[in-house]
Amino acid sequence: MKVIKTTLIAALALLATACGTTNTVPITGRKTHLLVDDAQILGLSTQQYQEYMQSAKVSTNQTNTALVKRVGQRLASAVENFLKNNGYANEVQNFQWEFNLVASNEINAFCMPGGKIVVYEGLLPVTQDETSLAIVLGHEIAHAVAKHSAEQLSKQTRQQYASQIGGSVLASVAKSKGISSSTIQLIDMVAQTGFNFANLKYSRDNETEADRLGLIFAAMAGYDPQLAIPFWQRMAQQGGSTKSEIFSDHPSDEKRLAELQKRMPEALSYYKPAVSTVPTTQKKAAAKKK
Repeated sequence: MKVIKTTLIAALALLATACGTTNTVPITGRKTHLLVDDAQILGLSTQQYQEYMQSAKVSTNQTNTALVKRVGQRLASAVENFLKNNGYANEVQNFQWEFNLVASNEINAFCMPGGKIVVYEGLLPVTQDETSLAIVLGHEIAHAVAKHSAEQLSKQTRQQYASQIGGSVLASVAKSKGISSSTIQLIDMVAQTGFNFANLKYSRDNETEADRLGLIFAAMAGYDPQLAIPFWQRMAQQGGSTKSEIFSDHPSDEKRLAELQKRMPEALSYYKPAVSTVPTTQKKAAAKKK
């Protein structure tokens, strides 16, 4: 998309002349060096999100839509409270949460930087209950909190920088703007490859970190993190991840479940029961009887 490419070029022109920043992921303490700042990544994300929602078919199921929004906001509030109370208060301003359910049979969900989260209707038959939905949304929120998109964009920028090729036109533009030709080349190459937040594939390390944080975020919001195990087992039955981890950006099913079990005691330390996990189908049946 031409508009996104132009915006991306302009944003990357700013970040490429900066020295970058060091980001510390909450809870895990992992440090990453980012070449893009919050304002730049949020501007790009907001634009792509708006374009996506204009083309997406929003779900007409009011009950399930309300469920997604309710669970999402509960998680967002818990996460923001944690950030405010643990030295990350300045990060809260970066989030403008939105939770939308779209009409698609795909078993998927995604989160853009800034807290723009989309759930596909096809995921709900697999989540089955409110707590399992919270596990998914916690995982997606974790991607935003850990700034995985910015990390991947920074990685892509470095890769493009390493493989850049000179050009007289770019050199001329660089000279007129007082920017090095190598920087202009980098910006153009990254822009041409594109960076689609909705279809972004994170590294296996990012996914594992999101699993851990998502488990904890769900627990903070009063959802039993132990239900993550049967949920991810159901997901595994859908064939959503490859059995051979080396060919996938996601952890293998076996490793994901083992890692979740390993992190369960940590998640349970944040857990205070507060939410019923009666499946949505059972709730509807009970309502009809009344």
